Amino acid sequence: MSYRVKLNVFEGPFDLLVYLIEHAQMSIYDIRISEITDQYVAHIRAMEEEDIIVSSEFMVLAAELLEIKSKMLLPRKPIDPDSPDAVPDDPRTELVARLREYKLFRSISEMLEERFEENRDRLAKPQEDLSEFTGEPDEYLTLDMDQFRNAFEVFLQRKKNLEELRAHHIRTEKQRITTELRMEGIREFFRQNPAMEADFRELIPDGNDRYDISVTFASVLEMMRQNRLDADQKKLFGEIIVKATEQLFAKEEEAQ
Repeated sequence: MSYRVKLNVFEGPFDLLVYLIEHAQMSIYDIRISEITDQYVAHIRAMEEEDIIVSSEFMVLAAELLEIKSKMLLPRKPIDPDSPDAVPDDPRTELVARLREYKLFRSISEMLEERFEENRDRLAKPQEDLSEFTGEPDEYLTLDMDQFRNAFEVFLQRKKNLEELRAHHIRTEKQRITTELRMEGIREFFRQNPAMEADFRELIPDGNDRYDISVTFASVLEMMRQNRLDADQKKLFGEIIVKATEQLFAKEEEAQ
């Protein structure tokens, strides 16, 4: 299995090669192959000196660059200018094509990453059946009072559902509380309550939504596990009476 190397901004052999070409302000269609090859090999040696395991992909591309460099030093066949099919023999042609493909996929990848960051916090509204509201505009002019009332009630219910969905999914982190904070709130409640017992709902702060109920219930369970609270429920779905134990303020008394 190959080892992906990421050094500063370089991730993979072609990322390093593209950086060297752009840093030298070269065109990928006219690469000064000798200069780029020397710089590429120098970077690999620097990576090895820093005890970084160089991927085989880096070494393969280095070998290809050296091969292209050697071909560029060899004399080329003369080209017949009168031949319509005459194409200069350039050893860099295949490398240029691969670089173009790499830059294309890299730009697409960056675009997709930007799209992901833009849409990661967006909520999709579930599709609703609007068939009962579609039709000719004149149809609504023939509604009687009962039909109008029913349509308005459907509208109000949809508005209520949308508000509940927004309240459930767009709660800010500032509104969120942790179990530790709720446990401290429960201790403060019993510190001010001489009876040392309370109905479970009394421990839920104003707001009383599902999240607050869940956090309060989890906090009570944790404090029961620590022998700081006891709870009693006489019947299924009945009231839960929470009582403080002597251990609730034991640590505070020891500290004093």
